[in-house]
Amino acid sequence: MHVTTVEVYVREENIEDFIQATLENFEDSIREPGNLRFDVLQSIDDPCRFTLYEAYESEEAAKAHKSTSHYLQWKERVAPMMAKPRVGIAHRVIAPVELKQWKP
Repeated sequence: MHVTTVEVYVREENIEDFIQATLENFEDSIREPGNLRFDVLQSIDDPCRFTLYEAYESEEAAKAHKSTSHYLQWKERVAPMMAKPRVGIAHRVIAPVELKQWKP
């Protein structure tokens, strides 16, 4: 398994546009081969702060995500909306370790 969380800080005036663009990316991302989860989260305490939780079956599947047209379009579209550069953090999965535990 390969999991990355992405911290994104968006300018306040761009929150709704960011959400729309990210939901469009989400819809295509969850259909990718090897995708296990793709969660879009917004902080309650700071509505300008978002976390994307991306889980893939393998590092190769995660890398393939970054070459898809929907990801590349999202990346270009939201770049000017960000208050600072996004930060991706790779994680080692402790649990669940069995694929059947990720998706029904």
